[in-house]
Amino acid sequence: MRWDGLAAGDATTAAPALFGTDAVTRTFDTPEFRGITFHEIRARTIVNRVPGASRMPFEWTINPYRGCTHACVYCFARKTHSYLDLDTGTGFDSQIVVKVNAPELLRRELASRRWQGEHIAMGTNVDCYQRAEGRYRLMPGILAALRDYANPFSILTKGTLILRDLELLRQAAAVTEVGVSVSVGFLDGGLWRTVEPGTPSPERRLEVCRVLTDNDIPCGVLMAPVIPFLSDSPEQLRATVRAIAAAGATSVTPLALHLRPGAREWFMAWLAQHHPYLVRRYETMYGGGAYAPKWYQRQITRQVHEYATEFGIGPSRPGAARRIPQPPDPDPVLPPPTQLTLL
Repeated sequence: MRWDGLAAGDATTAAPALFGTDAVTRTFDTPEFRGITFHEIRARTIVNRVPGASRMPFEWTINPYRGCTHACVYCFARKTHSYLDLDTGTGFDSQIVVKVNAPELLRRELASRRWQGEHIAMGTNVDCYQRAEGRYRLMPGILAALRDYANPFSILTKGTLILRDLELLRQAAAVTEVGVSVSVGFLDGGLWRTVEPGTPSPERRLEVCRVLTDNDIPCGVLMAPVIPFLSDSPEQLRATVRAIAAAGATSVTPLALHLRPGAREWFMAWLAQHHPYLVRRYETMYGGGAYAPKWYQRQITRQVHEYATEFGIGPSRPGAARRIPQPPDPDPVLPPPTQLTLL
């Protein structure tokens, strides 16, 4: 995907530049966004089909942002920044593409006769509740559109800002299937500060799970990533699952660290700086590709499932059936955003 494919207008007449002719680049020097550059673009499409070769268990996604200030050193989405001629290291963390027209574009696509109301996943590439969402407020309009068309969806996030949209989630869950999961791979505070430096703490993410569940939005936990030799001891796994259970999670799904190109180089540089004694072990473990050996994945899954049984975490409850309300106005006028505090 190239920049001119993200810009509005006829790509054949656009100026031959990295950005589309209507893109706006803004650099903010404020405490919450110091050093962050936002590239505001008007996308042509917002509901994207997942490539057929993907391992993902869903077919359609919405990604209102590209790049992520969470700055997780292992993030598999880093490679996608290279498609835009942007750096996959610090550039991925600080050069954020914002699809400013995402809410109105989504309404148009959901209203199309071609759209069949399939499940849409969000937060599967970069986090839709990263800090930029506190400024741009794209998710309320997106959730309102999905609610109005009773379109099933799911959200995966490390961000606490999702609680701002709790009422919209409740309204959507009343008419369609809504799935929410938070990502918490471990509890170690020292590891969190270096490997996920832009995220809320694991404890705050688990509090999000508790609040959602207490408000009738069942929330599962993706226990990811389990990082070999750093967060995978039986004691660490058990403590993490116990905390997940205490937060009221409906399910826990472990996922061992995987290192795709783009993320692999960045993670290995981090490892050499913070845990140099592990570099050779990682080169051996991931010498066969991006994924940890099958035996290791099975071992982690078995242990986590045993602890989940011990602490009484059951399977996720099925969502409500899709119920279509009265068709909404295809071109609604959304109210202006109100001032909210960034969580």
